[in-house]
Amino acid sequence: MNADLIMINGRFHTVDREKPTASAVAIKDGKFIAVGNDEDIMATRGSATQVIDLNKRTVIPGLNDSHLHLIRGGLNFNLELRWEGVPSLADALRMLKVQADRTPAPQWVRVVGGWTEFQFAEKRMPTLDELNKAAPDTPVFVLHLYDRALLNRAALKVVGYTRDTPNPPGGEIQRDANGDPTGMLIARPNAMILYSTLAKGPTLPLEYQVNSTRQFMRELNRLGVTSAIDAGGGFQNYPDDYKVIRELADKDQLSVRIAYNLFTQKPKQELADFKSWTSLVKPGDGNDFFRHNGAGEMLVFSAADFEDFLEPRPDLAPSMEQELEPVVRHLVEHRWPFRLHATYNESITRMLDVFEKVDRDIPFNGLPWFFDHAETITPENIERVRALGGGIAIQDRMAFQGEYFVERYGNKAAEHTPPIQRMLAEGVPVGAGTDATRVSSYNPWTSLYWLVSGKTVGGMTLYPQGLSRDTALQLYTHGSAWFSSEQGKKGQIKVGQLADVVALSADFFSVEDEAIKWIESVLTVVGGKVVYGAGEFDQLAPPALPVMPDWSPVSKVPGHWKPNAMAAVRAHQCSGPCAVHSHSHDRARLSSVPVNDFRDFWGAFGCSCFAF
Repeated sequence: MNADLIMINGRFHTVDREKPTASAVAIKDGKFIAVGNDEDIMATRGSATQVIDLNKRTVIPGLNDSHLHLIRGGLNFNLELRWEGVPSLADALRMLKVQADRTPAPQWVRVVGGWTEFQFAEKRMPTLDELNKAAPDTPVFVLHLYDRALLNRAALKVVGYTRDTPNPPGGEIQRDANGDPTGMLIARPNAMILYSTLAKGPTLPLEYQVNSTRQFMRELNRLGVTSAIDAGGGFQNYPDDYKVIRELADKDQLSVRIAYNLFTQKPKQELADFKSWTSLVKPGDGNDFFRHNGAGEMLVFSAADFEDFLEPRPDLAPSMEQELEPVVRHLVEHRWPFRLHATYNESITRMLDVFEKVDRDIPFNGLPWFFDHAETITPENIERVRALGGGIAIQDRMAFQGEYFVERYGNKAAEHTPPIQRMLAEGVPVGAGTDATRVSSYNPWTSLYWLVSGKTVGGMTLYPQGLSRDTALQLYTHGSAWFSSEQGKKGQIKVGQLADVVALSADFFSVEDEAIKWIESVLTVVGGKVVYGAGEFDQLAPPALPVMPDWSPVSKVPGHWKPNAMAAVRAHQCSGPCAVHSHSHDRARLSSVPVNDFRDFWGAFGCSCFAF
């Protein structure tokens, strides 16, 4: 059998215990047909076979995010300024000012998740005065985790919040001594006020939403993501808001495989939603690139225990059980897999009571189901999950909120939040992910850094010992495949599985912990086709699409901060003020950083500080 694609001279980590390493693979019709050494693999070469020399790069299976809001995130990606990894608040505010100056009315500047003040050198959030100074005329919305949002004066004006606007249920519009809104919105105890306010902003037209979704997928490919399980999300109505992703799927333009769950949008009408959907679509409908995966992560609104560690743990409504039970019964009767957002053990206990009651009447009998997050689940409840055949999808929310958790519950409680080692020891399926884009970053290497180092993005140690790198990678590949019922189909570099592989910019298995955060892909292959390439592999990949609209932050700012950009800035002396900088930069210890990195980043902003 002649291969379509051969990749040789690599260091493959296969996540296959029977053959953990290899130097080459052969691919045909989108699947691996041989995994082994260069000589054996080259025997599958035919006259039309493409051969890629990997130059000893470390190669892993494509990463699979078990909980990502890709579909909703894609519709908005081109609208959002990202602060992921930005090292200082000063830099973040400069980025915001530049974007505000180039954003046309009536559009907003939106910073929507993926950052925490603990990543900044200043260790603090921006003030409302700083936002108003950076953007006096352009509306600015900055979302901070699940707990608050900051709006400048221009944004307050367009959303219409005044001294007469009442606080919505579960939220607070902060006011000054005169009773006027300050611009701070606080979630107490849920985030609806934050997301409903964000939804007031202008959207992109359909053509731009298509481009935005493709840009987001390319960014994920750049970071090595080849699959994701989409968890739905608030303000993500089915089927209306799935038009763009379905169009791309129909045109074979997806570069990330997506298994999507349906998320109810109507409080007190959740059962009606699921009855409608079970008549429209069945789990597994679709193909290997776009397929339906079941219900959740919201099953009923009364079961949502949003984590906001700045606030006390919320008690779920007394009506939760009577509202959750009929939904779960309906799903089990129709053999629909389901997932449920659950942060606290107290909530999980009550949810499991419902699941076990339903199981006694209508046996789950191998039906896939799982909890998302489960930060404080106890060993007893882990055993109950295992007994019902469930899994647990863990995300890196503690990497962004660990400092708040420790402040409220203490260091000892944080050591097992979430208790991943215990989950694995009990034999419960575990998959890793991010829960991006509104709290965590979508960058899987931030998540892998947290899993391995046991530290937050701010550098605070949470766990006495992190996971081994082999285990962390397993959770992000083969482990996540269980959560879309695709175990054995993907997640390993193994004959017969889908040929999704990533060659890395650095060796994940040997670099220092801190360097994990900055790993990227230099070559991403999905189904045997190159979807992203950089460096020596740049010419193998399809060209990048122009960003639409041209004022989009994505056209100027990298989706995730690249450390060389700041290192290069620090390696030069600022010669004077310009639109970007209002202070002098320290002269350098990092003079070896290529000037091109600096030029590409700050030059995009029209910086005149330096002689290019």
